[in-house]
Amino acid sequence: MEIMTYQPYFDPDFESLIERIHPPRVCIDNDTCQDCTLVKVDSANKHGILLEMVQVLTDLDLVISKSYISSDGGWFMDVFNVTDQLGNKLTDQTLLRYIQQALCTNRRGISKEVEVCPCPMKNGWPRHVSTEHTAVEMTGVDRTGLMSEISAVLSNLGCQVTAAVAWTHNARVACIMYIEDASKGERITDPNRLAYIEEQLEIVVEAHHGEGERRSVRLTAPKAGKTHTERRLHQLMYADRDYELCRGCDGNFGHWKGCSGIHVCIESCKEKGYSVVNVRCLDRPKLLFDTVCALTELQYVVFHAAVSSKGTFADQEYFIRHEDGCTLDTEIERRRLTRCLIAAIERRVSHGLRLEICTQNRMGLLSDISRVFRENGLSITRAELWSNGERASGTFYVMDASGHEVNSNTVALVRQEIGGSSLVVNNSQASSSSLSRTSSGSLDERPKFSLGSLLWSQLERLSSNFGSIRS
Repeated sequence: MEIMTYQPYFDPDFESLIERIHPPRVCIDNDTCQDCTLVKVDSANKHGILLEMVQVLTDLDLVISKSYISSDGGWFMDVFNVTDQLGNKLTDQTLLRYIQQALCTNRRGISKEVEVCPCPMKNGWPRHVSTEHTAVEMTGVDRTGLMSEISAVLSNLGCQVTAAVAWTHNARVACIMYIEDASKGERITDPNRLAYIEEQLEIVVEAHHGEGERRSVRLTAPKAGKTHTERRLHQLMYADRDYELCRGCDGNFGHWKGCSGIHVCIESCKEKGYSVVNVRCLDRPKLLFDTVCALTELQYVVFHAAVSSKGTFADQEYFIRHEDGCTLDTEIERRRLTRCLIAAIERRVSHGLRLEICTQNRMGLLSDISRVFRENGLSITRAELWSNGERASGTFYVMDASGHEVNSNTVALVRQEIGGSSLVVNNSQASSSSLSRTSSGSLDERPKFSLGSLLWSQLERLSSNFGSIRS
């Protein structure tokens, strides 16, 4: 006699029932504050919602100077103080409508039914790339010429690189390249061809690594949906364990001797059942996205948070628990989270000379550019390249093979060989480790930012007037 096992049926739409009953409300307020625009979000809560909100704003290159977050009890309420890159309020009605629609669409998980107005991005870099493109993902030891050889192999195999991005950190590199069939201008779907491309790339990467050195090469076949490139880079570098060499301070906000410039302090709030994470470092664009991304990928839930930037410094305070409801009770857990947060912040710090390239798009462009860098003894520390029709643009940060600044003669030679227009923007050699110190070697002490009553008073004041866009 066959025994039938009962399995209850769960309606796949049940999870979004609360969101459909209580759809998200987004208010964009240009009246309350004189120097910034307030973006207020009121919605049903779920894991990852904070990252979704921050992701929308940072993808538009907006500056988040302050944020107050509360998501206890199944409800999410967030207030962002934002400006454009020049410190001005947001007044463009197209941009305001896009923000409101994008935040609501992200929460409802609607991609086809809702038509979102085009994103008014100021550059062509595709933060969200359709996964209908074949993606080449690579991690390994950062060695001069690696990108040049990988892109050369792809070109020889008839693959056109439509977009590429690479980060380096702690002598490791993570790279994502989106490719298509160069002869047809279409996605590559033949499994045999994909397997052969991956095999050839593995040979190149293996040649740059010694025995026992970690490396990975992976081709993802086209599929429906989209992926966020920068979030995926964080995932790749975390999986590659680039955080292992990161070190924190001794827990004192005024003691920075031997510190990388990023201070993480984790304490326990036993009366409320939270772990409290304080992060203090030099402020920079997309800092909030990087820290929230790290917390989300490590399966931590942010229940309350407050973020503020003053001058060149940023303070962030998070009240968190693990997704299973546990706090960080062991020193091993706290040390691991500390290192992961430091790594997430350091990855985007740019080192070297910045070169912006705008030229005619052509087959093997990335291969040609990276070959010129390699032949002139330059190492790529960070790269972005994207194509838009007949034009291609990119940003590369380069240093010489010894990690020193690039001399002007080399820059002139590189510009001549690459062709098109190549603009040297600035030398960003100074990184987040260049801190203001006192004569005793410690960081110049500033008031410690704390959540406390500030969070609740701000949330009460700012969330009391949710409504439509006011500009």
